[in-house]
Amino acid sequence: MAACGAAQAATYSVTGDVVGKIVHYTVKKKDTLYSIARRFDIGIVAISTANPGVSVWQPRTGTVLTIPTAHVLPDVPHKGIVIDLPAMRLFYYPDRQTVMTFPIAIGMKGWETPTGTTTVTRKEPHPVWIVPASIRKEKPDIKPVFPAGPDNPLGQYALHLGWPGYLIHGTDMPYAIGRRASHGCIRLYPEDIETLFKAVTKGTQVTVVDTVYSIGWEGNALFLQVMPSPQQADEIAGREKFTIDDLPDVYGDVYQLAGSGTKIEWPFVRKAIMWRSGIPVVVATRQKSVQKTSVTPDTALQKTARQ
Repeated sequence: MAACGAAQAATYSVTGDVVGKIVHYTVKKKDTLYSIARRFDIGIVAISTANPGVSVWQPRTGTVLTIPTAHVLPDVPHKGIVIDLPAMRLFYYPDRQTVMTFPIAIGMKGWETPTGTTTVTRKEPHPVWIVPASIRKEKPDIKPVFPAGPDNPLGQYALHLGWPGYLIHGTDMPYAIGRRASHGCIRLYPEDIETLFKAVTKGTQVTVVDTVYSIGWEGNALFLQVMPSPQQADEIAGREKFTIDDLPDVYGDVYQLAGSGTKIEWPFVRKAIMWRSGIPVVVATRQKSVQKTSVTPDTALQKTARQ
């Protein structure tokens, strides 16, 4: 699948719990994982996790990459803006049958983005950033005020939230999208924040969740998507081998949601937990047949298995 330039925001009709599809891309000369991630509107940790061992700055020409552009929707009401912290994605529901989704950067260690529910209280184009005292204390050499313009860390658009000091905004450092990189705010690619800014209205509900796995049905297939933990995401961003751990609660949740008369592929569940690829994987089917889905099942996960 060829691509060039920055991708437009993905918009999907909601027919089940899974949207999007896994695609593949062949690396071309002068590509980096950062440039490819932006073309497909995904974050850097997401593409690195789905393609372990591939160089960020010099991926080998001809390498076929798995592009993780499929998502199990967070298990919360489809209303307003929903931010999934482990997935580092923002979902916006203009209505219950439609969703737009964007990669984001979230709060770094010690500056975690809060969870819960709030609203968009103000829309500010061409924002001026008055640096908070907490950040000036951390960075005493930073200038106190950034005027509107291309060098403003807030980018060209900002959505103020009901939580004082927290915003959804653009960035002058797009390479940080898909990482834990902010002081608690939610950052988007410049082209994405412009789209979101124009779409939302003051008073839009914003829900922030922190669950490292999502489970949902698409047709007769039950999908499991497991994300890196915050620590693992930082390790992946730092090009380190991440620490593998288990998630005992997943097994019970899969069993409960699958229900009776459903065949569960427990090895697939185990692999999804261990490798944290962020790729939705079919872990159970109703009866013997599975309706045609848009996501390649375990074959995509197997490709991401770390040696």
